[in-house]
Amino acid sequence: MRIKNYSLMCIEIEMRVIDMSKKILASIQGMTSSPTVAPTRASQTVNQPYPNYKVIVLNDDFNTFQHVANCLMKYIPGMTSDLAWELTNQVHYDGQATVWVGPQEQAELYHQQLSREGLTMAPLEKA
Repeated sequence: MRIKNYSLMCIEIEMRVIDMSKKILASIQGMTSSPTVAPTRASQTVNQPYPNYKVIVLNDDFNTFQHVANCLMKYIPGMTSDLAWELTNQVHYDGQATVWVGPQEQAELYHQQLSREGLTMAPLEKA
């Protein structure tokens, strides 16, 4: 009798396992059966360098040569006295001179500093 009851219990457990397996399988089949594929891009992203900007000083009738040269040496990194005077002459005789070219944030800073000193500045433009 015990063996018969044990056999019935095993069959009952096996039936429950099969039933649970069927439920799990049914829920899995309800999901997509094919693997998802990422959509292809129409174009690839191309990394481009940030554009450079020009800091341009314009000629005017009220700033002296000395003041312009001193401002250039004070605010433009790496500016030598000789180069500052050369650029100051270019401002005077050509009407303008590009005194620095580089990243936008730095260009904005130098432009603002020179402008604050009273120099006449052209708007920043891409190099």
